[in-house]
Amino acid sequence: MPHILIVEDETIIRSALRRLLERNQYEVSEAGSVQEAQERFSIPSFDLIVSDLRLPGAPGTELIKLGQGTPVLIMTSYASLRSAVDSMKMGAVDYIAKPFDHDEMLQAVARILRDRQDAKSAPSERSSANGSRNSDKPANNSNGEIGIIGSCTSMQELYSKIRKVSPTDSTVLIQGESGTGKELVARALHNLSKRAKAPMISVNCAAIPETLIESELFGHEKGAFTGANAGRAGLVEAADGGTLFLDEIGELPLEAQARLLRVLQEGEIRRVGSVQSQKVDVRLIAATHRDLKTLAKTGQFREDLFYRLHVIALKLPALRERGADVSEIAGLFLARQSARMGRSELRFAHDAEQAIRHYPWPGNVRELENAIERAVILCEGSEISAELLGIDIELDDLEDDDFLSAPVQHTSSNAHEPTEDLSLEDYFQHFVLEHQDHMTETELARKLGISRKCLWERRQRLGIPRRKTGAVIGS
Repeated sequence: MPHILIVEDETIIRSALRRLLERNQYEVSEAGSVQEAQERFSIPSFDLIVSDLRLPGAPGTELIKLGQGTPVLIMTSYASLRSAVDSMKMGAVDYIAKPFDHDEMLQAVARILRDRQDAKSAPSERSSANGSRNSDKPANNSNGEIGIIGSCTSMQELYSKIRKVSPTDSTVLIQGESGTGKELVARALHNLSKRAKAPMISVNCAAIPETLIESELFGHEKGAFTGANAGRAGLVEAADGGTLFLDEIGELPLEAQARLLRVLQEGEIRRVGSVQSQKVDVRLIAATHRDLKTLAKTGQFREDLFYRLHVIALKLPALRERGADVSEIAGLFLARQSARMGRSELRFAHDAEQAIRHYPWPGNVRELENAIERAVILCEGSEISAELLGIDIELDDLEDDDFLSAPVQHTSSNAHEPTEDLSLEDYFQHFVLEHQDHMTETELARKLGISRKCLWERRQRLGIPRRKTGAVIGS
């Protein structure tokens, strides 16, 4: 069992990460600082070190030297992305930006441990392993080289395209709703490419303030703007020789789009405030949940950049479009969560199976996994009921397995409740527009029973802008 050291001074984050890793069959030790880790453990004895960048006392990068070859995964906030990239230059194997979801962390950990094991293997063993990976067997489970669960026709077609596209340097545009696994696809494209040993730099374009995005991506020279006391390399430079993954590229400002177009056309960048260009060798993978072609027609996205990005387009289907995959994935999540919590007797009740098949899962795979984890925690017997899943679906309708295709017989007596004529997303949009003038984002999320992050993601997907602070109600 791999032994992982977590070094994080925030107790809540450290404890949550420990539980996550232990539930995934990893042995975990923890410390609140580099000094504590030195005093309590033999640092080189671990298989992986996951450390925050900013710690009391010495920074997390000190563990790179102390680990004597043990891989170090650095955690950082988006505000410190440049420092994270600097840490990779110092020898960290990768970084992960906070806040991260469970899938993102688990995938990074599994990949790093797998790479470490491969490095220890004899060349003949690696050659044999690569030969088996390149067989024609479908990648329909989470342990395959693609790293995505699902065996429906659309997913099998996606796996085939990933294998064909990965060895090339072609730009790839990944399209799909939030929670469908776009970053997993990007990671698979990178890991199966000739750039796999070089860094893959991931950037969420929607998470960086518009005033900083150009400097973050392309770097800046000393004095380029107020506070630029020294020149700094950007994230595109940091990805030189590797892969740059731009998530939510539809949120990229037009000025930054023009600079990105130059990277794709000329293979060069120019830092903010510089008059000189420099060559970079970067493969670009972009992702979005928005219709870039429509945005291009309305002038919100550069048309020339759209066509540069649209060399290879991969479409990730929504979970509700994947047929029996929903039940397959739910079963796998249940088995995984049950094993982690020592609840091997758990199973889905009939109404839960019905709810899982018929609920539209607007949050896709991420929402499904969270619902099942919550249900396993709350379940007191041996069967998980539909109610424990905490999803918004009429339980009375679940008596008929084909109720979605049959005429709806039930009517709602409350005009404010969602009815058969109002989809869940319509209801969400109606509720947010009706209440956002007098509720904070936290209050809206609490009333809807979702996190603030989920609220933000659904706003993005449905195109519901936030009201500006200070807006006059009724104006």
